[in-house]
Amino acid sequence: MAGSERVAPAPTASARSTAPEAVKILIAGGFGVGKTTMVGSVSEIAPLRTEEPLTAAGLGVDDLAGIEEKRATTVALDFGRITIGRDLVLYLFGTPGQQRFWFMWNDLAIGALGAVVLVDVRRPESSFAAIDFFERRGIPFVVGVNGFHGRHPYPAAEIREALALPEHVQVLLCDARERTSSRDVLVALIDRLIDAATGAAAS
Repeated sequence: MAGSERVAPAPTASARSTAPEAVKILIAGGFGVGKTTMVGSVSEIAPLRTEEPLTAAGLGVDDLAGIEEKRATTVALDFGRITIGRDLVLYLFGTPGQQRFWFMWNDLAIGALGAVVLVDVRRPESSFAAIDFFERRGIPFVVGVNGFHGRHPYPAAEIREALALPEHVQVLLCDARERTSSRDVLVALIDRLIDAATGAAAS
């Protein structure tokens, strides 16, 4: 009909099936463990960051022991994206690490299928809260031990014992600055999610 608008045909079932599955993943851990660094190193898009400079107002509030060189902190979230194979895209949400911003974790966790908890072996206690958060909510996670300056002074077995982690939680030594290393941690998490889904379907 003259003057009528053209309507695009609806996508076929085969076209819809080629769309990749999108999965929301959290990158969590204590203050200064490398969450922003991991999201930035692995993201295939320019990551969204909500960093602000550390100021004198944070003195006595933020514990900088072991991370005295830190100059900025995430105040809301980091966001990135990585494609894992043709059929899977991960949307990465880095959580804020400072205790006064932990109230945001509940909102960020909505819809998340899994998480990476980053640990700094110089300050393992800084990630206890993140481990407890995901255990209480039944969200599967893996632990990535971030080797600052490329160093890993302790084997994974010792770190597991120090963190009192159950056997089903995988502990991986990594370097958050390296894309391949960060990607390997995410792939391990996806394998964990697939195993959990397979086990649930079989039961």
